[in-house]
Amino acid sequence: MEYHVPVLLNESVEGLQLKPDGTYVDVTFGGGGHSNEIIKYLKTGRLVAFDQDDDALPNLINDERFIFVNHNFRFLKNFLRYHEIDKVDGLLADLGVSSHHFDDPERGFSFRFDGVLDMRMNKKAKLSAKDIVNEYPEEKLAKMLWEYGELKSSRKLAKAIVAARVDKNISTIKEFTDILAPYLPKYSEHKFLAKVFQALRIEVNREIDFLKSMLLQAADVIKPGGRLVVITYHSLEDRIVKNFIKTGSFESKIEKDFYGNIIAPFKSVNKKVIIPSDEEIKINNRSRSAKLRIAVKC
Repeated sequence: MEYHVPVLLNESVEGLQLKPDGTYVDVTFGGGGHSNEIIKYLKTGRLVAFDQDDDALPNLINDERFIFVNHNFRFLKNFLRYHEIDKVDGLLADLGVSSHHFDDPERGFSFRFDGVLDMRMNKKAKLSAKDIVNEYPEEKLAKMLWEYGELKSSRKLAKAIVAARVDKNISTIKEFTDILAPYLPKYSEHKFLAKVFQALRIEVNREIDFLKSMLLQAADVIKPGGRLVVITYHSLEDRIVKNFIKTGSFESKIEKDFYGNIIAPFKSVNKKVIIPSDEEIKINNRSRSAKLRIAVKC
């Protein structure tokens, strides 16, 4: 299975302002597209890459300047410390789910195929999408669909799921989408299902919690003057990144010093969010929803 072509590759790598002797982190290694580009600029520097998915292992870079960590980026500080790295010059995160995952029926990320409801980025993790739809109480299901899928019909959907699983467990994608079928709005069925599957995927992989943890750690490990570069693909994660860069909090709570300056660990470099060009979107449709934010450590 092939990984996606890196989105906003040149813009994100340029945003790091790479130094030949610098130390950098790619917390979403995947197919290695960003990492391979970063390492071209390094001489005596180092690149640490994180990815919890074993499918990334065949893509590793055979280079003494490259360090790979087969874990989630929420363990950022722990593994930097393990490799005797105190501070880094820049960190890049491409938060999107790869087409590699969407195109693999066995992983259960897409409603385009039938297969087991899974959606685990880390195949060793215990909780799967199947566990959630069969075990979560109705109220918890509704909350998940509302918060992570922004679905107004979250309560109706949760009630339907709970009613359907009384007779038998919901095991496959088709069984699950058949339950949702009566609630799909005409002419926007795919968009609706995408929101449902997004909510499930975020819950399975605890994406929001781990993103917040990584950003807080990034504020500790990036040197003053170092760069934070983040590519987001949906409003939930983009809002978190935007708020954190702007205010240092995820809820956009502003704290000011004696002189009225906002107290935050980062300062935005690009006043307007960077989006892919029309040309890139034509080549790589996945880039359509991408947003790039670049910040410098204060």
